[in-house]
Amino acid sequence: MKKGPVDPQLQGEGHYAATRRHRAALQKFVNAGKVPAAAEAAPPLDAEEAQELLAAEKAGNAPARR
Repeated sequence: MKKGPVDPQLQGEGHYAATRRHRAALQKFVNAGKVPAAAEAAPPLDAEEAQELLAAEKAGNAPARR
């Protein structure tokens, strides 16, 4: 089996430079405080997901058990 030229940017299972750019952009988004607004603006996909989200919110707001 003949292999083509090796891309020097592609290392192992991932593209490290692309991963660094993605992480930096994600960190910038989080640090800008945009996550809560984005979460509120994203509607549930369907009624089942809406129920799952409500149940998760209720569980998250419940006091911790010891």
